[in-house]
Amino acid sequence: MSTVSATLRAATQRLAQAGIPDAATDARSLLAHALGVPRSRLTLLGPEAVTRAQVEAFEALIAGRLERRPVSQLVGRRSFWGREFLVTSDVLDPRPETEDLVARALEHPFGRVLDLGTGSGCILLTLLAERPEAQGVGVDASPAALAVARRNAEALGVQARAELLCSDWFAQVSGRFDLIVSNPPYITEDEMAALSPEVALHEPRMALTPGGDGLAAYRVICAQAGAFLRPGAPLLFEIGHAQGAAVAQIMEDAGFAGVAVLPDLSGKDRNVIGRWCG
Repeated sequence: MSTVSATLRAATQRLAQAGIPDAATDARSLLAHALGVPRSRLTLLGPEAVTRAQVEAFEALIAGRLERRPVSQLVGRRSFWGREFLVTSDVLDPRPETEDLVARALEHPFGRVLDLGTGSGCILLTLLAERPEAQGVGVDASPAALAVARRNAEALGVQARAELLCSDWFAQVSGRFDLIVSNPPYITEDEMAALSPEVALHEPRMALTPGGDGLAAYRVICAQAGAFLRPGAPLLFEIGHAQGAAVAQIMEDAGFAGVAVLPDLSGKDRNVIGRWCG
């Protein structure tokens, strides 16, 4: 019977030979999940034998990874802002750069927040968890994505303060908000061909791209957001690193003031913010 360390080495080699990026990291994450232990424990468990059931569970995970399924989907969760979020193929995998959007949002006071294109709910639910007095609305056009968001809201204990609506942007939304946030689909049609298989084949296309120049969602949201923002309230976007100037212009043309393009820690344009002048 194989040991934990031998099983890990063999799986790492298989993933690496298949061209999987970060093969060693992925193998460790998947083996830890199969064994039901924290990843940090694998080294200590190295000499121990793995059971037949554990090997079978691990083999199924490795097979999925060889099909280029993302690790987060295989283990069913992703850490975001220090919390665990359920992840399925119906939602975008929460990305570290989206934590910049959360950090920027938390710089502003808000009692009522709207998240457009909520997906897993990672943005909205994190904001509500960080602001226990706040309430929020999250909308998505995908009922399957909303089902994931509801489970995450329950797991985080914020379901009483989070209203989740199936809506084409503002179509089912009412009232006004102190803050609107959105990480909309923004990948251009041309850029789709360059995406990794993990993204292109296993994440929902409607959450990745609107087609064309990738700016369609920004145009729609900026044109309508004023009717849902309190005067002086901010609208905050995540953007692609080359879209800062274009999105800023869209916001200014729609009547937003104080528009600013904000970089991430690497210096790339990552967010755009403006305040409603109405």
